[in-house]
Amino acid sequence: MNTLPIDTGTRVTLHFALKLEDGSEIDSTFDKAPATLEIGDGNLPENFESYLLGLTVGERKTFEVPPEKGFGQHNPSNIQTFKRSEFGPDMVLEPGAVISFADARQGELPGIVHHVEGDQVEVDFNHPLSGRTLTFEVEIVSVDAAQTAH
Repeated sequence: MNTLPIDTGTRVTLHFALKLEDGSEIDSTFDKAPATLEIGDGNLPENFESYLLGLTVGERKTFEVPPEKGFGQHNPSNIQTFKRSEFGPDMVLEPGAVISFADARQGELPGIVHHVEGDQVEVDFNHPLSGRTLTFEVEIVSVDAAQTAH
């Protein structure tokens, strides 16, 4: 039986669930195929990876993830106001609508419409899970040395 602990440079197959404080599930693989990732490949935020380090096959753990180790605290300066005219005429602008903006590096930056009043549209660029304490449950299915492809 492979007892390699999870570390940088390992490929991990695991089941995971991410839940809010009230127990509602955001995402889970427990009822489907497990996820496979390489530690350090960016598929999981680094802080979540840090919870996995040292775990071995067969372990099942539940972690409370505070906002600073999850998606950060909610930052009021990430709420920006735009003019209605800056959006396309057909765009639905109502609270909760998600709009994709281009960031400075031309990557995608999702924003959630927070408030609309007259010609002013407030858009919240905080991660939807910012400020939340999350429950991160994992069950390790396998751990292997990562195959580095060249």
